[in-house]
Amino acid sequence: MFFKSFGRVLAGLGVTAALLSGCSGGNRPELPPAGAVAGREAPSEEYVIGPMDQLNVFVWRNPELSAKVQVRPDGRITTPLISDMPAVGKTPAMLADDLKYALGEYIKDPIVSVIVENFSGTYSQQVRVVGATEKPASIPYRANMTALDAMIAVGGLSEFASGNRARLVRYDQQTGKQREYKIRLGDLLKNGDISANVRLAPGDVLIIPESMF
Repeated sequence: MFFKSFGRVLAGLGVTAALLSGCSGGNRPELPPAGAVAGREAPSEEYVIGPMDQLNVFVWRNPELSAKVQVRPDGRITTPLISDMPAVGKTPAMLADDLKYALGEYIKDPIVSVIVENFSGTYSQQVRVVGATEKPASIPYRANMTALDAMIAVGGLSEFASGNRARLVRYDQQTGKQREYKIRLGDLLKNGDISANVRLAPGDVLIIPESMF
């Protein structure tokens, strides 16, 4: 009877150890470190307009057709003479071409420019930080963005965060699957270990669990 009970205890400890191992990161790979400042600044992919972006539509020599508009939640905009023009998912140059074509019915050879003034971007161009942070948020991605930049934007870790058990979820465009990486935010923010800083990509999600104790 004693050996059966002892066996159950060992089995329970084994399950607990496995769970703790999984919570601590398991076999998740780590990303290569990134410097606090990029050695060479480089542009990212072309910006794609997202819902709630603020746009300045400029029609040369036709100020009455120019307008500052906000992309509606349904992804469309309305400007003078044009109603419900789809905007989300287009680059500013693509949207300018579409507006030029639509305005061509009313004026000859319009010259149209679209300038993005306030950025939100599509979800695929945002970095989302959730879990045990001071203010979880979706942050518009910018070129050469790192984990340190994202954590500064959300006010750092909360009091009960387990930063070194954080994970980064990234969509792999080549395989069409999500991959998870271990990320040591505790070492980065509390110990100043700059080797724990990693480069982010558009669409990344940082998940920060709370401490178990």
